Order: sequence, then structure tokens, then C-alpha cells
Amino acid sequence: MSYYLSQEVNGKSFDEVIELVTAELKAEGFGVLTEIDISNTFKNKLDVDFKKYKILGACNPKLAHKALSTEDKVGVFLPCNVVVEENDNGNIEVSAVDPVASMLAVENEALGVVISEVKEKLERVISKLK
Repeated sequence: MSYYLSQEVNGKSFDEVIELVTAELKAEGFGVLTEIDISNTFKNKLDVDFKKYKILGACNPKLAHKALSTEDKVGVFLPCNVVVEENDNGNIEVSAVDPVASMLAVENEALGVVISEVKEKLERVISKLK
């Protein structure tokens, strides 16, 4: 089982893909709580050049509330990370955590229902990026 969902996006700039991903996340009820620019961080802290790479911390408040009400320690997996990166070929790839794979160790059937819903939403976001 893969631990992520992924889609390469052709013909769009890095910033256009960030906007597109943010809009698609919003359409599925997610907001972006955090945005970590890895390339800038590596340059500023390590003086290392790195490809364009951003981590978007996405949260669907309704589903987060359901999940935390079912299993309060599940917060260690929140928010759902979505990565936007520029590959060597110049295309932009978007990857999202597979919440089902990341929570295999959590033994809570009720939580599984919520996590499956999160995965379905993230799959729809990823599939709309082609």
C-alpha cells in the first residue's frame, strides 16, 4: 500500500498549481492552515538550493472534529499534508498523504469510517488536477 496519492500536472506553473490545489481543497471542504516553503527554508537555514517544494497543511474542520471526537490522539496526524513540487522534467507534481495508510496502527473502527471519507475527498482533489 502506498502512503500517498499523487498526480502530475502539465502545462501550469508552480504558483498556478498551488492556486488550483487550494481551490480544489476548498471545494472539498478543506482550508490550508499552513504553507511551508521547503526550498526557501533550506536556502535560508542551510544555504542549500532545492527544487520548488511546498507543503500545504490542509484541514477539513468537520472531518477533523469527527476524527478527534472519535480518537483524540489522532491529532498527531493532522493536518493532512499536500505537497506541491517541481520535478526535474519541469512538470509539477501534487502528492497528498493517504490517511488510511498513515493510520493503519490506529485500531478504531469508527475512526476508519471518517478516515475513508477524508481519503475519498483527497482522491477527488488529486484526480481533478490533470
